[in-house]
Amino acid sequence: MTRFVIDAGVGLYLVAEGIEVNPKHELLTPTLFRSQTLSLAHEPVRRGDIPANVAIEQLEKLWQIKIRLLGDAVLRRLAWKIADRLEGVSTYEAEYLALTQLQGDAFVTLDTGLARRVEGIVAVATVNDLR
Repeated sequence: MTRFVIDAGVGLYLVAEGIEVNPKHELLTPTLFRSQTLSLAHEPVRRGDIPANVAIEQLEKLWQIKIRLLGDAVLRRLAWKIADRLEGVSTYEAEYLALTQLQGDAFVTLDTGLARRVEGIVAVATVNDLR
């Protein structure tokens, strides 16, 4: 079993594209994932790119995927240290990296810039690795 830490963009991408995660894998995210996916799903609705019912349906599908949400004091302290150490990495992003260091095998993000910045800090995987 591989334990992948996925960010909010990946979560929404999985449901939008109908990608099935291999049941041999475990998905992990920090607790902020819920708020971030809600915000990301709302943005295209606000811009008028998609109707609200489509975004809500995607969120409902996402919430049905088995994803372990974690967020204890150890994770938050490590996230703070990572954000201090890595220029251009927010504490939000650092929570995903901290979780990957603490419990994950690899981090999955669609943000190619972030993926490049964290090389050597955590292992980075692709959405295809989730299949």
